[in-house]
Amino acid sequence: MSPTTLAFIGLGSMGGGMAHRLLGAGYRLTVHNRTADKAAPLLAQGAVAAGSPAEAVAGVRTVLLSLSDEAAVEKVLFGEVVPALEPGSTVIDTSTVSPEYARHSATRLAEVGLRRVEACVVGNPLQAREGRLRVFVSGDDADIEAVRPVLDTIGSEVVPLGAPGAAATAKLILNLLLGAQVAALAEAVTYGQRAGLDRDRLLATIAGSGFSSEVLRFRAELMRKGSYLPAFFRSALMEKDLRLAVTDAARTGVAMPVLDTVRARFAGVVEAGDGDRDAAVLIEHT
Repeated sequence: MSPTTLAFIGLGSMGGGMAHRLLGAGYRLTVHNRTADKAAPLLAQGAVAAGSPAEAVAGVRTVLLSLSDEAAVEKVLFGEVVPALEPGSTVIDTSTVSPEYARHSATRLAEVGLRRVEACVVGNPLQAREGRLRVFVSGDDADIEAVRPVLDTIGSEVVPLGAPGAAATAKLILNLLLGAQVAALAEAVTYGQRAGLDRDRLLATIAGSGFSSEVLRFRAELMRKGSYLPAFFRSALMEKDLRLAVTDAARTGVAMPVLDTVRARFAGVVEAGDGDRDAAVLIEHT
């Protein structure tokens, strides 16, 4: 197949956004998603549907993954994709996994003659569709350079960070900060509301203050509107990423009692049945 033909597996909010961007840039895509109807908008743009991950990668030399967790990567990549890939092919993995799993995945792929480019993306689904993600990459420099046009298409900034696992570490650090900000905003606003302040006005005040940020303003607006579906970042994924980060930090000897408390708050959201709602829904559980 042409080098401009890619396989894309995992069409959730971020994966679907990146796939839209690649199609709009002229790449030909064969796509697969466990829930097939999520591929419909891409098929309307000209993507080709595959009935399985193995079918999606048949004859393709570059594969992008955007999967929810390590269990999904293990099942899809190592259970179905690897046996169907030609030696020398490249897997661009945008899934958020632990640094340890990222390193182990790179080793396992190399042992069967495959390349892994760790491409951890930062942004939201709207930015994914517009090619405005920040992309942290790790892996062999030559492997990264070979797929640089693809990375430049999905991201406005591509940041090389070195050996496998480094990009995963950077992504988890940023998500630790995101989780902490959302939790602090939820608790502060709930305190103000119960003390007699108007919730909407307080959210607007915080969003417009020097204590705010682009991310905080975005979540404040979701809280103000009570708009948690469709999720820009699911609460279940937030809890998963915080758990991975706290666990990996403990491996390095760094305790994170504050951030583990934040993780527990999101675990409560998941247990209450709101795991598929945006992380901003935490305010409704505060």
